[in-house]
Amino acid sequence: MPPTPTPTDTASVTATAILNLLLPHHRTTPTPLSTPPPTADAFPHQLRAIEAFVRENLPVVLTLPGFPCKSPNPAKVLGHLPDQGERLSLRFLDALCGEVERIHPPGARVVVCSDGHVFGDLIGVPDDHIDAYADELRELIRELALRRLSVFDLRDVPGLHGLPHDAKRGRVDAQYAPAERELRAEVREGGHTLALYRGITRFLVEDTADFTGTRSALQRACRQRAYGVIGRSRAWGAVVAEHHPAAVRLSIHPQPVGAAKFGIRLLDAPDAWTTPWHAAALQRADGSWTLMPRARAATLGRLVRRDGRPSHFAE
Repeated sequence: MPPTPTPTDTASVTATAILNLLLPHHRTTPTPLSTPPPTADAFPHQLRAIEAFVRENLPVVLTLPGFPCKSPNPAKVLGHLPDQGERLSLRFLDALCGEVERIHPPGARVVVCSDGHVFGDLIGVPDDHIDAYADELRELIRELALRRLSVFDLRDVPGLHGLPHDAKRGRVDAQYAPAERELRAEVREGGHTLALYRGITRFLVEDTADFTGTRSALQRACRQRAYGVIGRSRAWGAVVAEHHPAAVRLSIHPQPVGAAKFGIRLLDAPDAWTTPWHAAALQRADGSWTLMPRARAATLGRLVRRDGRPSHFAE
């Protein structure tokens, strides 16, 4: 007879099974076509974190920085409030946690770490729009009975209560953000930080709808702001880790295999950088969903409203 698994062995097997549920949704950096799909053992950070929850018979907690606010470019989105893209994404995350319950009865929960206020001044979105977006996220979670999800944002950080948003950003920046010279050195080295810098710069250029200068001046300004966005992103990651130290760290951005953060794709999209807050949802004729800029979706389908607000397009 085979030996009876020890509790540690059982926890390890369960952790691997849970990670295998996440792997089909992994959002990663480009790899050669000949590279075989990664297996669970290529993600030691995530396996260790998941196994720790399993050993304690606790829900697996996953933190996902993202869902900041809608892009300020009206050619990309339907407005400044969450719409069908966010609704589908939140349902996906809750359903993924539900799948974990079949393997690990305590299940899993995702803390959506809404980071709009962290970047508001750098991406040109008013703080009242960011407040409204985050409040609507919470309302969607309540309305859809997504009991495995919660929202954490800058307003929930102890010690920052009552401060103006600029002061909150300043505190987080000063305490947690790396120096710009360090980021510039990383970008010069290439690799993941360079890819992230280029991706964020592209988004900043695309999201700027009212710049009156030249294209080259806009690109220079966005390259400079990209360092600020990366620094604030690292700072917010440190804040999240401080308040959720044991959590499995997810990322909306592509992540290399084996990185400390696990990149996750929420919905079908034409590239690894498209998110619900930079695009509109389009329902294809076969019932499936994808994300694309609002202006393009409008050429492919009719606008659908929900509760009096633009929601998505139907092919």
